[in-house]
Amino acid sequence: MTTDPTLGEVMRRLEDVRQDLKEDFRELGSRLDGKVSMERYQLEQLAREQAERLLAERVTSIENAREQEKEKKQQDDQRAIDRRAADRRLLFSALIAPVLLLLLTVYIQARGAGA
Repeated sequence: MTTDPTLGEVMRRLEDVRQDLKEDFRELGSRLDGKVSMERYQLEQLAREQAERLLAERVTSIENAREQEKEKKQQDDQRAIDRRAADRRLLFSALIAPVLLLLLTVYIQARGAGA
């Protein structure tokens, strides 16, 4: 008994190996088609970095605008406080002070006339 394979068995085995290699190459080809070239990867990376930078600039500008709004509101509030104080001074000098002076004058004249 010989253990040597027959020519038919050798041919079947070679055909099986050939089919396996074809499938492997087809699979490898499909995997390579799914890969991205280094140039495209770098371009996508640059685009992502630029988008992140633009987003960071936008956030910074929004924060600056809010800070400016806050400062403007504080200035407006301070102006309103100053205006109220000026109005109070004006009210005192325009209405109350003349009335007080008139009362003081009347009082002095009444005391002087009685003396």
